[in-house]
Amino acid sequence: MIQPLPGAFLGAPIAHRALHDRLKGRPENSRAAIRAAVAAGYGIEIDLQVSADGQALVFHDADLTRLTGRCGPVRGLSARQAGAVALLDGDGEGIPTLGEVLGIVAGRVALLIEIKDQARAGGPGIGPLESAAARALDGYGGPVAVMSFNPDSVAEMARIAPGTARGLVTGSWDDPEDRAGLEPATVARLRAIADFDRTGAGFISHEAADLGRPRVGELRARGVPVLCWTIRSPRQERAARRHADNITFENYLAALPA
Repeated sequence: MIQPLPGAFLGAPIAHRALHDRLKGRPENSRAAIRAAVAAGYGIEIDLQVSADGQALVFHDADLTRLTGRCGPVRGLSARQAGAVALLDGDGEGIPTLGEVLGIVAGRVALLIEIKDQARAGGPGIGPLESAAARALDGYGGPVAVMSFNPDSVAEMARIAPGTARGLVTGSWDDPEDRAGLEPATVARLRAIADFDRTGAGFISHEAADLGRPRVGELRARGVPVLCWTIRSPRQERAARRHADNITFENYLAALPA
């Protein structure tokens, strides 16, 4: 059964990796950035990686280096160890778990959760992170939705957490780095958003520069909500809103609904 995207996701703009600003002590996906987004009234987008002990960590990269200055995969740490690894420019705070973030948000704003693809680059594959996310979300009462670039991850969430809204992260797949390790047929299928119905998805979040793609318009004409990533200026926002129902933004303060 397809779960509709809660209406809260079509109102306030969504802060990409929360309302982050490293110059103000708010690294991406940090508790401080999440608190700032809630205080401002924005929706929040966060990312999940899996810990060594099977918990959902709120962290974007598979590797620790860019965000912490430490080397190694984040999945090599237990949740407790990750919590002790300080984020760069974050006043000493460590990597949070999804459960901690849910406690901070507490249903006050929409929470959009990207499940990072664990089936590439030697990850644990489909199952562990999806299960960790479903456990953390069990009983959460606020507006929440999950999404992934990997259609199989979305299909797994449909199986184990059918009551949670879910969608596909989609795009042009023109960047060679994005296509690395994927068969041409897989890239073509992802570009065509061919797995939308199979996965039980109820929305897409599409690459902003590619919003004019006919397939995006086709889905929107069917009533599928279209979000987009990542908007970095009011000018980009104006262009995106011709094709998308809401935006994910960073590096400026998007206007809130009146």
